[in-house]
Amino acid sequence: MHVVFVEPSFPANQKSFVRGLYEAGAHVSAIGERPKSSLDEDLKRWLVHYEEVPSVVDVERLTRTVEWLDSRFKVDRLEATIEAHVLPAAQAREALGIQGTSVRTAFLCRDKPAMKEVLREGGVATAASIGSGSREEILAFAADTGFPLIVKPRSSAGASGTVRVDSMETLKDALAQAGVGNGAQVAVEEFVDGHEAFYDTITIGGRVAHEFVTHYYPNVLEAMRTRWISPQFVTTNRIESAPGYQPVLELGRQVNGLLGIDTSATHMEWFFGPKGLRFSEIGCRPPGVRAWDLYSAGNEIDIYLEWAMAVLYGRTVSKATRKYSAGLIALRPDRDGHIRGYEGVAEAQRRFGEWVLDSHLPPEGTPTQPVEAGYMANAWVRMRHPDYDTLREMLDTVGEIVRVRAG
Repeated sequence: MHVVFVEPSFPANQKSFVRGLYEAGAHVSAIGERPKSSLDEDLKRWLVHYEEVPSVVDVERLTRTVEWLDSRFKVDRLEATIEAHVLPAAQAREALGIQGTSVRTAFLCRDKPAMKEVLREGGVATAASIGSGSREEILAFAADTGFPLIVKPRSSAGASGTVRVDSMETLKDALAQAGVGNGAQVAVEEFVDGHEAFYDTITIGGRVAHEFVTHYYPNVLEAMRTRWISPQFVTTNRIESAPGYQPVLELGRQVNGLLGIDTSATHMEWFFGPKGLRFSEIGCRPPGVRAWDLYSAGNEIDIYLEWAMAVLYGRTVSKATRKYSAGLIALRPDRDGHIRGYEGVAEAQRRFGEWVLDSHLPPEGTPTQPVEAGYMANAWVRMRHPDYDTLREMLDTVGEIVRVRAG
């Protein structure tokens, strides 16, 4: 089977998808924006062909390139795992008659207001929202819905470009900064209070084959705006044993049907609070920030191989053990500048070393990245433990004793 994979080099774990396909027995070609000379030795060994293009989201160029590859060696699948690449890949797939995620599904998973409209029509509770480029229309929505509200790009991923507004004046400022009134469109939605988490699957023919639940501490918008917080996300091994997860699992299956998700990785953000369970954003792609690595470590499976088997053969080969919970804690520099050193690393290693999966501690002199750059932008530690609560306590302690000094 010949699979074309979009952008194998960036971010770094993209190569793991290629490896999974290769180890599952596929012939893998790839299309990317970096020169062939930049491929590492693993990718050179796993790929039968690599084609450089100026932009993988240029649908016409992507389609022509896949068509050319197909003329040399019939293409059976075209796969993309990055949010911005999913819709262009679906459009190329549809133009060439290649099996996979449809344009409708990819569009609904990319355009957040359209997604929420379909979910609401299907009976799935979600935040009130509007997608518009009209300032007057958005202000009328705000007057009707009330504050606080969230303003974000229509096709955002995670918290990228997202702001909370608490008044008409701050909303007007946010719309001006986003370019509304000058051709730009945004999604504006009701702010949903409550605990934030995500539900991820590998889905085959609309049926969930693997599923995982991961919690944020604190919620993403706060985590990405507050320097002193060492934010975490932690995947639980209690998904079957704790009854509170059942509504999330059931709602996830309902979402699959409404959005027409067939065989794909999925990523679904949800909130639970005073208004009950609310699904927020749905992606027909894996989660970011290498959350899949935690699923592999916590469940003693190779999730990239599981995904590849699902894509190629419509089945998986391993069962998740739920042996461990696994999590990541981000360690922020105390200020912007350059890394000057670390405190508490030896103590953390002494106390918890057997449970540490890996870590990233940029060397002295490394420029710091801004807080909003994300969980893995600066230093981080990943850990696992059989008991979820114990893991949470260990991650909290690491956040308390390890300090990243910059200047």
